[in-house]
Amino acid sequence: MTEYILQTFDLTKQYGKNTAVNNVNMKIKKGDIYGFIGRNGAGKTTMIRMITGLVTPTRGEIELFSQKSGKNINAGLPRIGSIIEHPALYPDFTALENMELRGKLLGIPDKKVIEGILKTVELSDVGKKKVKNFSLGMGQRLGLALALLGNPDFLILDEPTNGLDPEGIVEMRKLLKRLNEEQGITILISSHILGELSKLATRYGVINNGTLVEEFTSKELELKCRKYLSIKVSDSATASFLLEDVFKTTNYEVLQDNIIKVYDLLDMSGEICLELAKNNVKVYSIESKGDDLEEYFMKLMGGNNYD
Repeated sequence: MTEYILQTFDLTKQYGKNTAVNNVNMKIKKGDIYGFIGRNGAGKTTMIRMITGLVTPTRGEIELFSQKSGKNINAGLPRIGSIIEHPALYPDFTALENMELRGKLLGIPDKKVIEGILKTVELSDVGKKKVKNFSLGMGQRLGLALALLGNPDFLILDEPTNGLDPEGIVEMRKLLKRLNEEQGITILISSHILGELSKLATRYGVINNGTLVEEFTSKELELKCRKYLSIKVSDSATASFLLEDVFKTTNYEVLQDNIIKVYDLLDMSGEICLELAKNNVKVYSIESKGDDLEEYFMKLMGGNNYD
């Protein structure tokens, strides 16, 4: 039986006449790294604020750790760690002082726990350096450390790589992957950096104008964005035989109207055409098709720039 960390049912948030989130049904399984994708203003942050109890839904329900909206759901909120928009840091404090202050508020007095988390996010050696002198990447890692206080089962991060340089983005990715694989933390990441997210997420949800357009796994996304040669021929049976006999591939599928999708041999269109012609198979068209990652997401979000 599938165990869900989070499910929402027709979750909606309206501000006056404006609908920020519209009837969203989201599912996040235990162990997922869920990439939550959409343009700025698409409803990602509003959705996250409702999940974490910062905003009250206009209608709909949230099921968190198998407990639905109402009194019982509040019991699950301490099991969530989150960074929403920008981490709340005290600039004149050190990393350790920031952690100790938050730890006291959460009832976590054990300094060893705090030191262990700082080590996890690679901030154990910053000493007395004040946060105001941190790089952006260090600040983001400290924000993550604060979110990890309380040993959460579910981590919610709103644009955690925003503003980071390429090296900082890679460091954050490796850290989140380690938390997921080694500590079993389920993670929701709101982001519009698609290329980087594709190296991390195991499942995706795409939101556009407050509506959840689609959810799919990383394997399903790979198939959706798969490149192939589309070949329209006069005789698909003979063409299929030649693909297997001459080009030694079975990595193709035959569609209606004598169209064949070939998923390898992408750089051999000339050789394929020549071989088919030699065997009296007419080639009406041959072209490379398949969306790249950004093209696919832009189609889901109605075109134009996604950020």
